[in-house]
Amino acid sequence: MAGATAPDRLRTTAPPAPPPHPRDAARIDPAGARVNLLFVPPALLAVFSLGAGPAGLVAGLLGAGALAAAAFLLRDGLRAEAEWRARTVARRPAWPRKMMASGLTGAGVALAAWSGDGGVIGAALYGIAAAGLHVAAFGIDPMSDKRIEGVDDHQQDRVAKVVDEAESYLAQMRETIGALRDRRLDERVAAFQARARDMIRSVERDPRDLTQARRYLGVYLMGARDASTKFAELWSRDRDSAARAEYESLLTDLDANFAARTETMLLSDRTDMDIEIRVLRDRLAREGVVAQSEEGNQ
Repeated sequence: MAGATAPDRLRTTAPPAPPPHPRDAARIDPAGARVNLLFVPPALLAVFSLGAGPAGLVAGLLGAGALAAAAFLLRDGLRAEAEWRARTVARRPAWPRKMMASGLTGAGVALAAWSGDGGVIGAALYGIAAAGLHVAAFGIDPMSDKRIEGVDDHQQDRVAKVVDEAESYLAQMRETIGALRDRRLDERVAAFQARARDMIRSVERDPRDLTQARRYLGVYLMGARDASTKFAELWSRDRDSAARAEYESLLTDLDANFAARTETMLLSDRTDMDIEIRVLRDRLAREGVVAQSEEGNQ
């Protein structure tokens, strides 16, 4: 199948790895119904403003637009915050979506109050109260980067950049296959994503693993994304069972090889730890011998 060239290099004799636990593969949308409900007030405000006269109509529509934009920003902000919390090494969100959503909510409510003859002072008070309640309900955006102690900033920035790129590829895969509305394929892709995130977490815990994982999290995930796009196009057009079988086989190979590489990284970390423990024990033993000899001389 076209588009699977890069991942095809991963086909090896590695034994199939056990699939991740379904709980690990599932990722709940942090926005959910509570954010979707926030799209109702702007729709109602736009409808009720139609009979409010020219000034009231303009103010109502502007308020509805501000409230709708706030809901979109809040949804993106909650998702960005969830990603930030889930990762060991992460940059803070590029711009404060949740706080901007709070400000737009206050502006939208103020305009809605003013369009209903609430007066300037009353409208401003309503807006301030709405913005404050929004902050109290949803909080503010993360304001700092998450870093690992003992690792220099340059190395952590490299890890964060690679992880951001990998998560972008995984998100595009999920979106592409999700559009087909095929539960079996959704589960297969989710299982592979969980496997890839095992590698991501390993790199985040120990940035020294980046050298081993970089090709997997970059070239191979990009190839997997491209293969997913090509398959989705073929499946939507022809329902080609051969293309589906090849795509599922590719996911199996990717899953097995990512699992094998992650296991190798973990074994390497364990070996490094064992070496450090042995060196420390030898050093302590030497210091103990010195101390005993000094006591004998005294």
